[in-house]
Parts: sequence; structure tokens; C-alpha cells
Amino acid sequence: MGGHIDCFLDISSFYSYLAIKYLQKNRDILKTHDVTINFIPIFLGGVNVGSGNKPPWSLPAKAAYGQFDSARAKKYHGMEDIEVPNFFPPLTILPQRAMCYIKASYSNEKFEEAWLAIFHALWIPPQKNVCLPESLKEALAGTKLFSETEVEEIMKGATQQEWKDKLTNNTKDVLEKGAFGAPWMWVRNAEGKEEPFFGSDRFHFMWEFLGLPWVDIEVLPKGSDRKAKL
Repeated sequence: MGGHIDCFLDISSFYSYLAIKYLQKNRDILKTHDVTINFIPIFLGGVNVGSGNKPPWSLPAKAAYGQFDSARAKKYHGMEDIEVPNFFPPLTILPQRAMCYIKASYSNEKFEEAWLAIFHALWIPPQKNVCLPESLKEALAGTKLFSETEVEEIMKGATQQEWKDKLTNNTKDVLEKGAFGAPWMWVRNAEGKEEPFFGSDRFHFMWEFLGLPWVDIEVLPKGSDRKAKL
């Protein structure tokens, strides 16, 4: 089989948090099918502006429905401790630039672990506004992944033109791939065909596109001994 998934994320999107956790959970199985994953930082605000999309909370009907959808998604993924912070929506340019720097400067394992820690700091109480320099610095230091000097270098890097440009270019790239939100997945299958996938609830479509064996959700007959399992 074989294939590749580029997954474009921003910490401002809790659906991005669900997506990175879900894909990481399934990475070992995907490896057995020669499917690789690459997580890429983008600026969701730039995606919204560039695509003409509006954030869900800015439209009353979407905001009302979003309360149901988010609760269902958190339950499905076993992440019901996620809460919207009181500083929402966050301006995530600084932490996303920092993640670009970390991705280029450290191992992939450190990059992903650090990004998960930043997602956690923003979405799991007691939340930290990691969009503020001191809070981001504190969160990075708290990971124990970096020395004090390395944290300073990351913070400095996040303000440098190279990493400003990198985040901008990542955002332009995903816009060219049709993105209007996050998480946005650009997937290549074994035949070399590429297609986009959006959101944290369409992975079964992705598995089908990749030609992977997968089990669908099914309704059980009344009286079945099998328990519903999310």
C-alpha cells in the first residue's frame, strides 16, 4: 500500500488537538501499511482571511451548533477535559512560529512532544495563554525537553524573520491546497494521487482513499450483548 499524510494544524483549533492525538495513536498501525505522517504548523487566522472563511464562533448558527459538535467530538476522542479558555480566541502567531523553529532544529519526537504540551497548556485547565511570550517560555521550560539556553533560543527564533517567513509560507502552501480551516490533511495514496481532507471526524474517508482495511461504525440489533464503544 503506502502513502503519506501532511497534517496542517494550529493550536487555536481544538479540533487540531483531537486530530494530532488521533493520528499519533494510530501511527504504529499506519506504519505497518507504509503510511507516514508529517505535522505542519500554520496560522489559522491567515487561512480564514485567505480563504474568505469565518470562524465558527463568529456566526450565531454555527456557534450554537458548535456546542453540540464539540461536546460529541471530545467524548468520542476521550478528551472531555478540554475547555475553551477565557482568552479565546487566541492570536497564535508566536507559538506557531516557535513550533516552526523547533520542527527545523530538533528531532521529530521532540517537536511533536513539545507541540502536544503547548496544545495541552492552551486547552486543558488551568490554561495558560501561550500566545504571550512569558507564558510560552514557561510552557516550553515545563516540558523538560529543552535546557534554559535552548528555551531562550526558541523564543528568540520565534521573533526572527526566517521563522516568520516559514509560518507564512506554510500557511500559503495549505491555502494553495484548498484549505479553509484546520485540521487540514493533504494525503497521497500508493498510486500517487493526492486529495484534501478536513476536520477530525473524516478519518474513515482518508483510510478508504489510502486503501487501508478499516471497520465502519455499525448499529447493533436490539438486545445485542455487545456494548457500544467509542
